[in-house]
Amino acid sequence: MLKGTVTKSTGSWYDVKAEDGTTYKSRIIGKFRLKGKKITNPVAVGDQVAIEIEDNEENTGLIKSIFPRENFVIRQSPRKKHEMHLLASNVDQAIVIMTIKQPNLKQGFIDRFLLMTEPYEIPTIIVFNKADLYDEENDRAIYGGLKAIYNDIGYKVLLVSAITGEGIEELKAVLKDKTTLIAGQSGVGKSTLVNNIQPNLTLRTQDLSGHTGKGQHTTTFAEMFTLVFGGNIIDTPGIKTLGFNHLELLDVAHNFREFFKTSPACRFGGNCLHRDEPGCAVKEAIEEGIISELRYINYLTLLEEVEEQNYWERHKGKV
Repeated sequence: MLKGTVTKSTGSWYDVKAEDGTTYKSRIIGKFRLKGKKITNPVAVGDQVAIEIEDNEENTGLIKSIFPRENFVIRQSPRKKHEMHLLASNVDQAIVIMTIKQPNLKQGFIDRFLLMTEPYEIPTIIVFNKADLYDEENDRAIYGGLKAIYNDIGYKVLLVSAITGEGIEELKAVLKDKTTLIAGQSGVGKSTLVNNIQPNLTLRTQDLSGHTGKGQHTTTFAEMFTLVFGGNIIDTPGIKTLGFNHLELLDVAHNFREFFKTSPACRFGGNCLHRDEPGCAVKEAIEEGIISELRYINYLTLLEEVEEQNYWERHKGKV
């Protein structure tokens, strides 16, 4: 048996880098489950696994067991909405790549992404790319407003440009000596940005669709890359949407961190959903400008989505 780290997932085969540096093309033997959830991919990039060598000449192996995970990032499967998909495991932090234009900003995606990492206490950095396209009067003002909102609740926000190099050194400092999941919606320039950080990675890139102006998926699987200045990045497929069939209403409420921090002062405490309940401290904080109304609007949208899914749908993915 050898211990190694899963560095690439293609669905049926996994690259496992053993402790001696050898990479084995490996497949799964047996069934692995994530407690309480049905998952489409039982093994994720970042997993520490035990493999049995199948063929020394071909460097193939069999994954026999998975070591306990320190954490993981999971999302609702885009193809099987009642199942979950593991994006990565054992990460030190996550980065969500956004842009104000080309494609136009979808601010709600930030809060959806944070709802994916916050339950597992994974530090998350918000990076706005394509700064070279931003005009001073509108785009940079929007960036400044969003930076203030997320800085106030403890998230780091960076402005970068893969074209001019603005902010790249600061981003590299954030990545150094960490294992970082990097994700974003298609078209935000994630692959181009990573190639700027370390050109020899040569991640695949693709332009926006001329017909729709939307990003095209260029990454079809997750993969870990080693950074020459220290650390690893896990590149993930471009994300179109994030759904949360697996969450309950209070899960949403408890993972908007400033809401959770304020909720002990609510009349109903941790059971308050901050909608129509009397004596809601969160709503009072919004009226006083202490909590962002923009975040609150996104929160209400997420609550409605989870609530509209019937009980069977929201529990089908659970044991």
